[in-house]
Amino acid sequence: MKIAVDAMGGDKAPEVVVQGALEAASKFDVHVILVGHEASLTGLLANHKTDGRVSIHHCEEMVGMEESPLKALRKKKDTSIGVAFRLAKEGVADAVISAGNSGATLAAGVLALGRISGLERPAIASIVPTENGPIILIDAGANVDCRPAQLFQFGVMAHAFGCSCLAMAKPKIALLNIGEEGSKGNELVRYTYDLFEKSSLNFVGNIEGRELLRGDVKIVVCDGFVGNVALKLTEGTAESMARLMKRELMRTFLGRIAFVLGRKAFFRFARELSYEEYGGAPLLGLKGIGIICHGGSSAKAICNAVNMAAQYARNRTVEKMSLELKSYNLGQGI
Repeated sequence: MKIAVDAMGGDKAPEVVVQGALEAASKFDVHVILVGHEASLTGLLANHKTDGRVSIHHCEEMVGMEESPLKALRKKKDTSIGVAFRLAKEGVADAVISAGNSGATLAAGVLALGRISGLERPAIASIVPTENGPIILIDAGANVDCRPAQLFQFGVMAHAFGCSCLAMAKPKIALLNIGEEGSKGNELVRYTYDLFEKSSLNFVGNIEGRELLRGDVKIVVCDGFVGNVALKLTEGTAESMARLMKRELMRTFLGRIAFVLGRKAFFRFARELSYEEYGGAPLLGLKGIGIICHGGSSAKAICNAVNMAAQYARNRTVEKMSLELKSYNLGQGI
């Protein structure tokens, strides 16, 4: 299994990306292809034994976090993310990972691999830890403006992905809305509600934001604007809760004793709410596998993203999604 990693993408690239790739190569049955400037990457690998599991594919350019994705990809023909997806197109790599410009990752993936037949737009499926295990939030930022048929497609893709890769059996699907009633929300959500209700999916209606982290509903569908806001809010809340809990416990002598005694539980709590455990968010809808990681990803997150990508490739996720999409009449959306 060969995974192409955009070594130049991310706030801490290439050092942290290389560190994560090395860890993944030593822990999992994968070969990591680091795509980036050869001289920089060779220096970072100099003191490490790779046993042939890590290689470098040279390129001269990269897409900056502040650059316009399409403009950058049109102007620069040898970017690390563009080359990584070309390796996937040519069959050299089984999947692509990037912690760089997410818009560029999406654009490069579509340009190189194309979309699954019948699908209008790819979407980011973020795996969110909750009280009752992980859930899928889709779309988490790829599509700000959507049509009802596109939201329905997101739900179908997430269903196929959840069943094939996350061991979800007939997962409950809901729309993220401002109220539970079917009449609530804007026109987009109301029309989408009707499409889901007529389908054979296990659709349970609308849920409000406060229900997201309970985890009773396994797939939550929304447009990319709402999804990205919800995702960032949950991540920020989890981080703030951990800091507040520690601060309050450390205020008093008894609290410090409680912290020491309950340290293992505290760290388990922090780990369960950490995005690092999943590594990244799969970009569903491409004719191939792409994983989008946080810009500030740690080595641990990159390592887990590599493992995630390898698992998706082994599970033939793209083929399973294609088959499920064909079972729905997706060409006549609103």
